[in-house]
Amino acid sequence: MRFQGKVVIVTGGGDGIGRATSLRLASEGATVVVFDINPAGAEASVAAITAAGGTALALAGSVTSESDIAAGLAATIAAYGKLDVLVNNAGFALKATQPELDIEHWDREMDGNLKGAWLCARAAMPLLMQAGGRGNIVNIGSVNGLMYFGNPAYSAAKAGLLSLTKSLAVEYGPRGVRTNMVSPGTIQTNAEAWTKRIKRDPKIFEKLSRWYPVGRVGKPEDIAAAVCYLAADEAGFCNGTNLVVDGGLTAGMPIMADELLAERN
Repeated sequence: MRFQGKVVIVTGGGDGIGRATSLRLASEGATVVVFDINPAGAEASVAAITAAGGTALALAGSVTSESDIAAGLAATIAAYGKLDVLVNNAGFALKATQPELDIEHWDREMDGNLKGAWLCARAAMPLLMQAGGRGNIVNIGSVNGLMYFGNPAYSAAKAGLLSLTKSLAVEYGPRGVRTNMVSPGTIQTNAEAWTKRIKRDPKIFEKLSRWYPVGRVGKPEDIAAAVCYLAADEAGFCNGTNLVVDGGLTAGMPIMADELLAERN
């Protein structure tokens, strides 16, 4: 029960990694505010939490809207009186290659994946600084911010999020707020980007598993566990950390290594 008595906001908590994280936090005692642009998704996450005996609140809003964020924070304070942790999970990928991108899509991905996290962090910071030195932010990045795997606008935004994580960590660490990031590899969810790929190739996750040294792609619960570690008091000396949770993908290329070894043999 690492989060007993703590209030946590999870953006994009209505599905996928966000829902798994919300459920994991609640299972460890947190009061969870699920903030999602999809009201039905937020309500479904809250229903799952309350069915398991937890406490949660569903709020509809966009991380790109300052008024939605302000309203969400006000509702959180009205309901629970404080905020201890912000999980910036909301995000999406639209276009897979450079030729597909136009200015509209670039701006949308930058807003949804980078600007939104900054807006939420900026608005929540005064509340987090009141958490007795235990306030913290966990941003959800991506291995796409570290290496090229397609989705150029999304990747650029996630690389920017890593820089934002470090700047927040340095500026607000002395004020009692830690900021860290989790960078997932491929996670099997029903996000729109994956559903489109699955329609084209139902075996896409099996094919991608070949690139992962652990032999599989990730699950939302894998990321939820990492988020909960960084958000917990036991990670009190982690600040500005980027925890890569990718099954070894960025550690090396096993298929390339196998081909080189086969050539030697």
